[in-house]
Order: sequence, then structure tokens, then C-alpha cells
Amino acid sequence: MQLYPAHAAEALEFNKVCQLLKQHCRTDAARERVEELRFHTRLDYVERELQHTNEFKWVLKGSDYFPNDFTRNVQKELRLLAVPGAVLTGEQLLAFRNLALNIRDILLWFKRHDKLFQHLREIAEKISYQKEIPDTISAVIDDNGQVRDTASRELMQIRAELSSARQNLRKVFESVLRKLNKQGYLADISEGFLNGRRTVAINAEHKRIVKGILHGESESSRTVFIEPEETIELNNEIFSLERAESREIHRILAQTTATLSVYAPQLEGYYHLCGIYDFIRAKALLAIDMNAEMPRLSPHPGVHLVKAHHPLLYLHNKQTGKPVIPLYITLDRNQRVLIISGPNAGGKTVSMKTVGLLQLMAQAGLLIPADPQSEIGIFKQLMIHIGDTQSIEHELSTYSAHLRDMKYFMDFANGKTLFFIDELGSGSDPNLGGAFAEAIVEELAHRHALGIITTHYLNLKVMAGKVQGIVNGAMAFDEEHLEPLYQLTVGKPGSSYTFAIAQRSGLAPKIIERARQITDRGHFKLDKMLHQTEQQSQKLKEKEKEVDRLLKENERLKQNYEELTDKEKLKQHYNTLKLQNQIKKEELDYLRDMERKFKQIIHDWKKAENKQDVIKAAENVLFRKKQIQANAAMAQKADKNYEVVGSEPQVGDLVRNKINHQVGTLKEVRDKRGIVNIGKMPFNVNLEEWIVVRKKSNNEGKKKKKNQS
Repeated sequence: MQLYPAHAAEALEFNKVCQLLKQHCRTDAARERVEELRFHTRLDYVERELQHTNEFKWVLKGSDYFPNDFTRNVQKELRLLAVPGAVLTGEQLLAFRNLALNIRDILLWFKRHDKLFQHLREIAEKISYQKEIPDTISAVIDDNGQVRDTASRELMQIRAELSSARQNLRKVFESVLRKLNKQGYLADISEGFLNGRRTVAINAEHKRIVKGILHGESESSRTVFIEPEETIELNNEIFSLERAESREIHRILAQTTATLSVYAPQLEGYYHLCGIYDFIRAKALLAIDMNAEMPRLSPHPGVHLVKAHHPLLYLHNKQTGKPVIPLYITLDRNQRVLIISGPNAGGKTVSMKTVGLLQLMAQAGLLIPADPQSEIGIFKQLMIHIGDTQSIEHELSTYSAHLRDMKYFMDFANGKTLFFIDELGSGSDPNLGGAFAEAIVEELAHRHALGIITTHYLNLKVMAGKVQGIVNGAMAFDEEHLEPLYQLTVGKPGSSYTFAIAQRSGLAPKIIERARQITDRGHFKLDKMLHQTEQQSQKLKEKEKEVDRLLKENERLKQNYEELTDKEKLKQHYNTLKLQNQIKKEELDYLRDMERKFKQIIHDWKKAENKQDVIKAAENVLFRKKQIQANAAMAQKADKNYEVVGSEPQVGDLVRNKINHQVGTLKEVRDKRGIVNIGKMPFNVNLEEWIVVRKKSNNEGKKKKKNQS
């Protein structure tokens, strides 16, 4: 994958993910693979890498341990093995033995799990275990890396003679020590070693009395170290045997190294395989840490994320116990450019970075923290413009650097490009910058590139219905508590909450009011409508939850209907709930209708020449809320004085309108029509919109009032 600029991966914090991955590596070979991670554009390669990690994740979650325990770096030893005449030490040969045995254990593990973990198994398909490697080494090297006595007949004989000579030396030396101690010549009764020879410590004044070879003296010159005359020949014999032992050990090691050199390609393959499995293990451990899954893959460019999280934010909040709001987002041929708007610090940039980082992770073969129903396409290019890119060195202002990046986007973006632009058009005059931003978005959409743009420009927010392939997104904001909700809603633009945030931040009211006066009235009205639309949408969600709760309660009452003895009371209660549900449904329908009308107002705003007419139409829609509030007050009053009977309406019954909750007397019935007197005025009505009620007695009213208290 081609990245622009060169630090794009770092700007999306992919390097931090690599650092976390490297912490799970146990071998230098695996750490080298992390440093060499690349973003691949071949679907089969990406799928294979993801399958490896996914299978190893299930291995780690299981109870059967995968035996990849060899962690030593033997690259130096492998190079020496290829050099004629090179000699490896016993420890180096032991490392090769352990490497071969580890491969044996891995192959046996796959044999025990026949037909399972096919993708992990394929990595080791061309590897064969050479039993001769550990056998050759074990014949001459013990578990401590020392050459065995049985490595050769000559070595066995030399070590036997050496053991006997050392034993004789010890006896003679102890005899000399006892004699010199009795004579009072010793400065220290313990023996010493100088120049590899056994010596005794003699007081300096007696050094000419004790016969032997002087090897040295103490710093104070009060003590001298003499090799006794009786042990000189024995020490010479031992020294000669030790040299013979070293020569034989060197010969054995050289012979064993030469024998192993034939297996150098196999040993190199073993080391390579252990590094691969350690690398996959590290990726699987990281996936478990961040609750990552394998997404579905598509050969076509596109992104469909379900319950996605920013991996670094997820790990941070996991430690602090904070929840992470999941991200739902789709970019495809029909929905190519997502324009995210909303308040500052509301999560726009984080949402954008989440998509970019997860795309890089997937194309690098890493599982992503998202639902497995997510789908990732393959992109050939990834371009970003995030943060302040001004450059003193190259004499570029923020906006100049911005235009430089946009020029690159315009020159090279295509249908296989994924791009991210943070605060498009910032750093310049708002009107001119907005015009350039709109032209850039149009060109990117025309080039069929896919990407995300964050902005505060109103003209970009209204492009969704104007240019095919562009869709709006809004970051939710809790205006009451002045807190971002970090929740992305796709399909509508968001308000910047400029005045709301300023008001609650303690800024002087006169400053805020002056800002309102200075602000272009049309822009202020449009942002206000976006603000109200978003608040209505949040209320809509709350109403939907309330309706769901009431419907569940209604269903529960229906299920218990036959178990209750007082069927008439249950019926009345059921009808009351039904009426309440109808009221809630009407409010919900109203909110949905309001949202539809706001979208139409925004659409009209773009096309209308007289903006004031559009604003007046919007105000007319907003003031309908007073009628709804009046109906709600009538409903509360009716609930207080009347209770639902629920029978078929008959002449003379008290009836209540389901919409405006007026109460009247039914005077005449004509099929589904009727005449109802409200006060002294008769009205021709549709009886389906009316329900039979009866007036509550004073005792019932007082009892209900007491219960409410």
C-alpha cells in the first residue's frame, strides 16, 4: 500500500500498536518481523495472515499448549556453520539440538490435532524433522553444554588419567601443607592457585628455606606463594593432560560442527519457522488484549465496521474501567465520502483515526477490535491530512501545507484510495476556505475515492443531497451537561454547539449576545435548526426506548390475563395502557415527522434564492411543538378526572378524543360516524378516534392523588 505523507502510519498511531506487539515477542526473529511490517494489497496474503493469527488466538484460549519454546538467537551460529573449518562451542551445539527438538515437538503437536488449524499447519508443511541432528549433538554434548567423557575413546582415557593425577596431587599437597604447618612456615593454611599451578602461602622470611618455584608475593611482600618441590612433576603432568584434553575436545567439536554443516539449510529453516510462530503468537496475544476479531474480507475497496473501537483507546479505558462507545460506519460505492461535523472535542478525529488505523492493521495482518461481521476491503493507497502541517523549514503556513496535500490528493486519488482529512479548509478565510473545501470534496467524490472529512463548514454539511456519494455524520453532544457523547450518527449533519458551549463555559452574556448579532443570520438559523434536529433525534431515541418498555409491559399483562381473577379490572388497565401507548406512538410519529421536515428544510435551503422564506417555514414547523404540549396538558387533565371504560360507544356515553383529549357526550351514532356535544356545541366526528370513559368519583380522585404523593 502506498502511503501519503510518509509519516501517515505514525500519524494514525500504527507505530504504537507495533510497540505493543513487540512487547509480546520472545525472539529477535519475531521482533524483526514487527519492524518489517508492511501493508499488503493482495487479498490472499492478507487473508492468510489474518487466519494464522485467528487460529493461534483459539490455540491460546484452549488448554493444549503450543510447544514453541525456542527463543535463542542463533543467526551467528548459522553463519559460522556455513564457514569451512569453523568450530562451534558445546553451548552453541546444544542450542541447535534444542532447536531441532522444538521443531519435533511442533510437528508432533500438529499430528495430534489432525485436520485442525489448517493455516498454521501449512506454514510447517515443507519442514521435515531430521533426527540425526539432535542425535549427533547428544552423542558428544550433555545437557549443560559440556563435551561428554564418552565422546571419544581418547578423551575418556585422558580424563581418567587426569582424574588420577589430580587425586595424587591432592594427597601430596595435603602432606606438604601439614609438614610446613608444623614447621611454622605457613602464612595461610589454605592452598592457592597462581598461573594455573597449586601453591602454598609462606612467610617471606622463610622463602629460602622452603624448596620450590616462587610464583609471586602479596602486595605487602610479607607473604610469598611457592609451588612445593614435591608437587612440581605432578603439576607438570596434570598441565600436560589438560592440554591433551583441550586438543581432543577441540577435535570433537570441530568434527561435530563439520557433521552438522550438512544440515545448515534445515537448521536455518527451523530457526525461521520458530520466529514465524513466535510472531503469530505475539499477534494473537495482542488480539486477545484488545478483544480483536477477524473481519470479513472483500477484494473491492470499502469499509464496513460494526462495533469498532480504537485499539489504543480501548486498552486505556480497559485499565481505567471507562466504557468505550462503539463505532458503526460504512464506506462503499454509494456512500463514498462521510462528512463528520459536531462540537470540538466530540470525537470527530478519533472516529476518523479509528477507521484509518483499523484499515492499516487489517492490511498488515492484524486482527481488529470490531465485530466479526465487519468487512474490510483492500485499498492500494491511503492518504491523510491530520493536524497542523505547517513547516518552518520549508516556509509553509498551515493553509499552504494544507493546499500542498490537497494537490497531491487531486493528482493521485482514485477508486482504490482511502483518504482522511481533518478540518478541511481550516487556516484560511472561512468563506474562501469553505468554497475551496467544497470544490475539493466534489472532486474527490467524482474520482470515486473513499474517505472521511471532519469540518465545521455549513456549506459542506449541506452537500449530502447535492453531490452523489456524499453523506453526513454527526457526533452526539449532551447539551445539558456540556459533555460529548462520542457517538457517531450517520445520515445527518451535526451542530457545532458554538453558543451553547460558550454560554456554559462562563463567557460573559454580552459577549455571546454580540457574537449572535455579528453572526450571519442565515448561517445562525441553519446551525440552530441542525442543533434542534439533533436534540429531537436524541429525544426520539428516548421515546423509542419508552415505547419499547410500555409495549413489553403490555405484552406481559396480556400473558397474565387468564391468571387474574378480576377480568374487568384487567381489561380497564389494559385499555389504559393501550391508550398511553397510542399517545407515546403519536409523539414518536411527530418526532419522526419533524426530523423528515428538517431534512427537507436543509434541502430547500441549498436551492432557495430567498433564504428568509426557508427560515420562516422552519419557524412554522418548530412552533407546532406548542400544540403538542397543549395536547399533553389536556391528556394529563383528562387522566385526572376520567378513567377508560373501553366498551363500544353508545348514545349517552361520555367519550374522550384520543388526539386532543377533549371530553363530550355522544348524542348520535351513524355506523362509524357520530355526533358529540362538547359543551353545548355538536360536532360530527369519526368514532374510531374516540374512547368511552367515565368520570371518577371524588374518593377515587383523592385516593389517586394520595398515591401520587
